[in-house]
Amino acid sequence: MSNTVVLDVDGTLVDTNYHHTVAWLRAFRSHDITVPGWRLHRSMGMGGDKLVAAVAGDTVERAHGDDLRAAWERYFDEMLDEIQPIEGAHRLIRAATDLGLAVVLASSGKRKHVEHYLKLLDPGDIAWTSSDDVDASKPEPDLIQVALRQAGASRAVVVGDSVWDCEAAGRAGLPSVAVLTGGFGEDELVDRGASAVYPDLDRLRAELKDLPFAAVGALGS
Repeated sequence: MSNTVVLDVDGTLVDTNYHHTVAWLRAFRSHDITVPGWRLHRSMGMGGDKLVAAVAGDTVERAHGDDLRAAWERYFDEMLDEIQPIEGAHRLIRAATDLGLAVVLASSGKRKHVEHYLKLLDPGDIAWTSSDDVDASKPEPDLIQVALRQAGASRAVVVGDSVWDCEAAGRAGLPSVAVLTGGFGEDELVDRGASAVYPDLDRLRAELKDLPFAAVGALGS
């Protein structure tokens, strides 16, 4: 089986991290809960099932978690038409497939949002996952494992923009590389497991053949 590139979507292929930050900020404020915007941004790439507790504590999660996620979705949906692909996203996917690499998208986003992004990216016939496919999102490895099974991958590398992508890759037993498109710094991405960090998608595209593909281990059922 060919080498597989597991691509994160939000912040990596589509420019959504700051839209998500604003939507979460508005969601918390709608419930009279103050969470600093910087703390929310630092949690981008983490699934909504974990974000509330991570930024506001377990008590807020128990009392308001589902309502906050519903409010985030409503505020984010209002901005959906503003979302644009990150420069070079379509070129990256096309170059990978032209090289004979398998490509699969592993997103912590909701299925309806990923479907919208696919229309923007026009990636061709490739496999993809969303948070609807798993019980636990990043930094848990579940999304990556589902993506690998869908692709029938035997060797793979994970590409993302956040520390949570790198951590999820590590938990899945795979190497990761990162891009700076999500607002996380190079040093922190390396500290969380990225073997290389690229300033943009075109620079990554130029080095696709040199990515650190590794054998996929036992993934469980």
